[in-house]
Amino acid sequence: MKNKVILLIFFIAFCASVGKTAPNKKGTKPNIIYILADDLGYGDLGCYGQEVIKTPNIDNLAREGMQFTQHYAGSTVCAPSRSTLLTGQHTGHTYVRFNGDFQMRPDPEDITVARYLKEAGYATAMIGKSSTGCLTTPGQPNEKGFDLFFGYLGHGQAHAYFPKYLHRNREQIDFPGNGGSETWRGKTYSPDLMLEEALEFIKEEKEKDKPFFLFYASTLPHAQMWAPEEFEKPYKGKFEETPFMGKKTGRSPHYGVTLTPNATTAAMISRLDWEVGKILEQLKKMGIDDNTVIMFSSDNGPHQEGGRSPEFFNSSGPFRGIKRDLYEGGIRMPFIVKWPGTVEPGAKSEHISAFWDVLPTLTDIAGAKTPKDIDGISFLPTLKGKAKKQKEHEYLYWEFYERGGKQAVRKGNWKAIKQNVSKNPGVAIELYDLSKDPKELNNLADDHPRIVKEMAEIFNTARVESSLKPLFKY
Repeated sequence: MKNKVILLIFFIAFCASVGKTAPNKKGTKPNIIYILADDLGYGDLGCYGQEVIKTPNIDNLAREGMQFTQHYAGSTVCAPSRSTLLTGQHTGHTYVRFNGDFQMRPDPEDITVARYLKEAGYATAMIGKSSTGCLTTPGQPNEKGFDLFFGYLGHGQAHAYFPKYLHRNREQIDFPGNGGSETWRGKTYSPDLMLEEALEFIKEEKEKDKPFFLFYASTLPHAQMWAPEEFEKPYKGKFEETPFMGKKTGRSPHYGVTLTPNATTAAMISRLDWEVGKILEQLKKMGIDDNTVIMFSSDNGPHQEGGRSPEFFNSSGPFRGIKRDLYEGGIRMPFIVKWPGTVEPGAKSEHISAFWDVLPTLTDIAGAKTPKDIDGISFLPTLKGKAKKQKEHEYLYWEFYERGGKQAVRKGNWKAIKQNVSKNPGVAIELYDLSKDPKELNNLADDHPRIVKEMAEIFNTARVESSLKPLFKY
């Protein structure tokens, strides 16, 4: 009888284990995939209110994970936004604070999340647009903690989906059939290459049975405006179109000619969604979907280059502003996290968070070292459904160096913005109550002088001056 009981217990345990993913040999550290879209707006996804553009894979990701409604990008353009994501420092502290032809400094300065995860035993990869600066040198992402880099080293180069060359680590890979930014057309479509590289990285690391961190920095749906015919076909003829004939710069119209910019916008977002689906399929195929954390977001609000109209699809959702604005539409982002067995499916969170919180969250997840000299706060308690244990920010801070210079602060439901600060740091503060006025249309500065005074103090103390370029030009 005793032997039968033992066999029964063994059989039940065996059945319960069938279909479950085995942990990595070195423990139960989950794989981590962070997918970053390029210029995707808060309102461009079905799960965030989009009614026309189809995004079934990302919508399903939200159903199976947690959807954040108050998550912010690091900036309102790509390079500084990505810098805050990788370093855990907001734009008042991080080194890369604006777009320009420079890159992060060598370690031990500007240490990225990839370095901390690598030291914790993770294989690391950055695929897509280099996020360690606007114009990085060959191998520079490898020096910042990434075992593998494949993609664009220059952000200007990343405007073209048919580049003349890309880089794998320090090696330049040429595509003779592509025209780059001279013709904007060619034979080799870069998103195909990025996806192939990502799927292969997942496969290889699974075979090594080693936890991995994949930073998939897609260039979709940024201009150039182009998508494969199979993604554009469902949208063609459905919208009124104003052809974009290009902006003349040098030998060719910049971003190329786009005859159906609205259909192409929708097609590019649907193509991005398809890529997310392919990554999810690969995880299931490899049997590691249950042991993988997937995060999805965008680097800043929707752009209006190349013929795109953010207003046409309500890409900023319920908010005011687009890329290069510090109003909500320029910086409030979609953010979704799926983590089977930890994150409750279909959960929604109003936790106020930002890109600089990602580093401490990922190091917490991985059991890696978390640096102290950062601005981020781990939102792991929120992911685990332990909201009462979640630490909150006293405030969030941004600064932006284009269009006269801008600053913004969010503290609780209050949002303060200063415009044209480069020549006039003492310019009047705009003040909005986001709980009642998410579109930031009703400036309440005159009605709340005490709050304005508190915000003014934060504007003065939240930052140190950039060693590359001062924000204020006295």
